[in-house]
Amino acid sequence: MVIELLQQNPKISIIIIAAIVTLISSLVTKFLTDQEHLKNLKARQKKLQEELKTCKGDVCKMKEIQSEMLQITAVMMKSSFKPMFVTLIPFLMIFYWIRNIYNPILPSWFWYYLAAGIVSSIIFRKWLKMA
Repeated sequence: MVIELLQQNPKISIIIIAAIVTLISSLVTKFLTDQEHLKNLKARQKKLQEELKTCKGDVCKMKEIQSEMLQITAVMMKSSFKPMFVTLIPFLMIFYWIRNIYNPILPSWFWYYLAAGIVSSIIFRKWLKMA
């Protein structure tokens, strides 16, 4: 019943599924990460990038700034692991299910899913005020 409904209008149903999956992923990320800490890290990283532009001649200072930027990037990456581990298995199962439904009727389903996921991710991150 559900599969037939999804296959009647595959492009729209893929877009809706991608938006729902992206919303769930965004909510999990928002609640499993310290958003304020991430915002502070991004702000610090932006300041360091500006400092890096101003000290182009001083190699020693540039290395110091790049080292701090690398540390900030590592902390930000580490904070993204927890939500990824929570969502990885369920989303792989959903992706496998989607592939089995849409491959026979719409071979390019992945590109619809990818485009809808990127657009909805941008929208949900702005809406949820995520770092």
